[in-house]
Amino acid sequence: VQLQASGGGLVQAGESLRLSCAASGRTLNAYTVGWFRQATGKEREFVGRVGWNSGVTYYTASIKGRSTLSRDIARNTVYLQINNLKPEDTAVYYCAAALGATGKWESWGQGTQVTVSS
Repeated sequence: VQLQASGGGLVQAGESLRLSCAASGRTLNAYTVGWFRQATGKEREFVGRVGWNSGVTYYTASIKGRSTLSRDIARNTVYLQINNLKPEDTAVYYCAAALGATGKWESWGQGTQVTVSS
């Protein structure tokens, strides 16, 4: 499966963004789609995931409570909306896919830049 992340941009603190992860090549059926981010000079950080079949979501503390993961089955796309963005959310955001609950992220999107100004 090939993934393409989009939807990043430059926003002010307190605003929202919806990131998209569009899949092609095959359906995301039976996959888990995860989101990661990497700020300049820092290691890549896992921020959340959604099971394609179940719709069950998980968020790390860094975005929990102000984020929503959703999926559009018809579009084979996963969305990550982050509200109340903070300057510390500034990073390149990546989506990745793992088959089932293996945790082996086998496919990665190219990343989309999110910049939050204070």
